[in-house]
Amino acid sequence: MRLLHTSDWHVGRTFHGADTVDALVGVLGAIPRIVRDQRIDVVLVAGDVYDSAMPAGRHVRALTGALAAIRDAGAQIVLASGNHDSAPRLGANAGFARAGGLHLSTDALDPDSWLIELADEHGPVHVFAIPYLEPVALRAAMPEAGIASQADAMRWAMGAVRASLAAAPARSVVLAHCFAADVAGREASDLDDAPRDITAGGLDVVPVPVLDGVDYVALGHLHSRQQLREGVRYSGAPLHYSFRERSPERGGWVVELGPEGLASTAWAPLPVPRALTTVEGELEALLADPAHDGTEDHWVRARLTDRLRPIDAMRRLQQRWPHCAEVTWIASGAAPQIALRERLAQRSEAEVVDGFLAHVRAGVGASEAEAELVRDALARVAAEETAR
Repeated sequence: MRLLHTSDWHVGRTFHGADTVDALVGVLGAIPRIVRDQRIDVVLVAGDVYDSAMPAGRHVRALTGALAAIRDAGAQIVLASGNHDSAPRLGANAGFARAGGLHLSTDALDPDSWLIELADEHGPVHVFAIPYLEPVALRAAMPEAGIASQADAMRWAMGAVRASLAAAPARSVVLAHCFAADVAGREASDLDDAPRDITAGGLDVVPVPVLDGVDYVALGHLHSRQQLREGVRYSGAPLHYSFRERSPERGGWVVELGPEGLASTAWAPLPVPRALTTVEGELEALLADPAHDGTEDHWVRARLTDRLRPIDAMRRLQQRWPHCAEVTWIASGAAPQIALRERLAQRSEAEVVDGFLAHVRAGVGASEAEAELVRDALARVAAEETAR
């Protein structure tokens, strides 16, 4: 059996305010070609199908068209909800969709619903599409399970997966939407493409060994491709959605299951409608530098080193790079003048609250009790948004 591992389509997301739907439709339109050329049996989407819990009509139409084209090419589709999706809305009519070869997994509290039973000439293949697991929601529903973190949630989920495989052995694939790594304890800024934890501020890392026991783990949540182990990988997003996404390539993993389990993995590239480029230097020099010829149609981030902050820098940069999307002044002494939005984007919600308290209380941040209240409040808000 041959599977194409994708994730984080984020239909409806913008790039620094610019609409990306048409570009995404074009990129997703290449997947049916991969299905035909590579003889793909199943296309996996490991979470964050939409970018919003309330997608606009044109976003729904874009997703519907992409899924229909993949089915027309001959592949079944297994899709799990992510933290950006509204699980109830995405999972509506899941039973009806399954009859047409589209398998939607959105019920985090029902491990039995995660299992999609497939088969090839070598026997059964069990695909477990685990929806995004919100620890607060799981803790409320199952207080006896002791789930306090994403790692706990994935331990519980993988326990259910292993129990299912013990009862009915099969080659197996897991879809999961989480931050998995062998680097627990490091800062988000140290990790390529690491997201902020939406639950409580900071990182909530799932150690890779938690995912042991299956042939392949198709991960979503990070937007750049990564290999954590031979059978544990991130495919990344089909489009660039941020300058933080360091890998220039976009695509998915072609996963082949042989009679004994994982046989091979190979990268299947998708087209990149607009590349990312970072330029650095003084404004006048950048505007005239021939070294940047050929990048005029890229998404551009400019890091300006002028001694004095240039006036109207974005407009002037866009005369050469119409798609310049971000300008930062990094000259000596510039840090205090960096936009507040840029500073806050590097901090978790809990850190922002703590900084505010320190600002209004003469340097005294949140006490441990206050910090716990903030974490719980943020977790409740995240759970409510996920359930919409």
